[in-house]
Amino acid sequence: MPSLTTRRSFLRFLAASPLASLGQTPAPAIIGSARDAQNVFDFDAAARHKLPPAHYGYIATGVDDDRTLQANRDGFRRYPIRPRRLVDASSIDTSIQLLGRSWPTPIMLAPVGSQRAFHPEGEMAVARAAREKSVPFALSTVATSIIEEVNSARGEPVWFQYYATSNWTLSRQMVVRAEQAGCPVIVFTVDQVRGTNRETLRRFERQDQRTCTDCHDRTSLQANYRRKPFFTGMDLTGVVFQPIVTWDDVRRVRDATKMKLVIKGLLTREDAAMAVANGADAIVCSNHGGRADETGRSSIESLPEVVEGAGGRIPVLVDGGFRLGTDIFTALALGATAICIGRPYIWGLGAFGQEGVEAVIDILTRELERAMRYAGTPTIKSISRAHVIDAAR
Repeated sequence: MPSLTTRRSFLRFLAASPLASLGQTPAPAIIGSARDAQNVFDFDAAARHKLPPAHYGYIATGVDDDRTLQANRDGFRRYPIRPRRLVDASSIDTSIQLLGRSWPTPIMLAPVGSQRAFHPEGEMAVARAAREKSVPFALSTVATSIIEEVNSARGEPVWFQYYATSNWTLSRQMVVRAEQAGCPVIVFTVDQVRGTNRETLRRFERQDQRTCTDCHDRTSLQANYRRKPFFTGMDLTGVVFQPIVTWDDVRRVRDATKMKLVIKGLLTREDAAMAVANGADAIVCSNHGGRADETGRSSIESLPEVVEGAGGRIPVLVDGGFRLGTDIFTALALGATAICIGRPYIWGLGAFGQEGVEAVIDILTRELERAMRYAGTPTIKSISRAHVIDAAR
C-alpha cells in the first residue's frame, strides 16, 4: 500500500495536470472592450461589473423563483438541429422581409425601458447602433429619451411599444403622438399587468447603497411614469398604468391608427388566431423574458402553436432567452420570421455603450451565419421545420 506521502504527491500531480480541468469551463474574465467578447455572455459579466447592483438586478430578474426565465434558455434543448450535408452554402444570405421592408438580419431590438439606467446615452446609443446595423428598434413606452430625438439618432422613425392605460383619452394621445412622430409600427404589449413579483430584483436592490429616489420615485407606478419624457404635457391624474387589457383595447388601437399593429406577449394558438381576427399585422410570441407571469414554459416551446394559430396569415416574431446563433436558427426553423433580443443588447449597452450593442448584433449574426452554413441552408427561406427535431416527442 503506498505511503501517505506518496499519495499526497500523486494528488498534487493530478491537481496540476491538464487532466484536472477536463470538462470544466473556466470562469469568464471581465472583458476590457467589445472586441474581446467571445459571445454575448461576456457582455453580461462586463455589464454586471460596471452597473450599480439595482440596475443590473433590473436586467437579471425574472419573477418568483425565476423558473420561466431559466425555461427560456432550457427550452432550446428540446429542439436539436438536423444539419444537411453536401449543400453549397459557401454564400450565406441572412436577409428577411418583414412588414413591407427588407432587413439584412432577422434580429431586432426589443423594447426595454429606462435605458439611461445602463448607460448615460441610453436609447440614443441603441438607436445609433440600430442605424449602423440596419435593424428594427422598438422604443419602450417608458424610455428615458425623447421619441423624436431617438428617431433622429436612428435616421428614421423607430417602432413604438405601447402599454395601455385605464384612460382611453390618454391612451389615444399616446398612439397619436407615436404616429405623428412617424413611427411605422406600434407594438401593443399585452402580457404585463401590475403585481409582478420580481424577487431577484429585490435582492439586488438590497446590495445597492445609493439613494434610489434621486433618479426615480418608488412610491407608485404612476409617479414613475410622470418622469418619463413620452408623457411630458399629458394629464396622468387618476390614470392606472398596466391595467388588464382585452380584445376591445386591441380593436380601439387598430381603429385609431394607420400604423402597423404588432401584438406582443401571446403564447397560444387560440390567442394568435384572435390576433389575426382583430386586425394585427404581426405577433410577438413572448413571455416578457420571464418577467411577467411564472408559467414555467419557454417562448421557444410556445412558438410552434403560435405559428399554427397565425396560419401563415401574418408574421410571427419571438423573444425570450436568445443568446446564440443556433437559438435564432431554431426559431426560424420553427416558423418565426424574426427574433427579438432584449437582455443581450442591454448587456452590450451597459458594458460599452453603442459599440457594445453593435458587437452583440455582429456576434449573433456571425453565429447565425455559421449555423446556417453547417445546416446546409444558404438563405433564411431554405430553413424549414425539417431542420429541427422535437426531442419531447
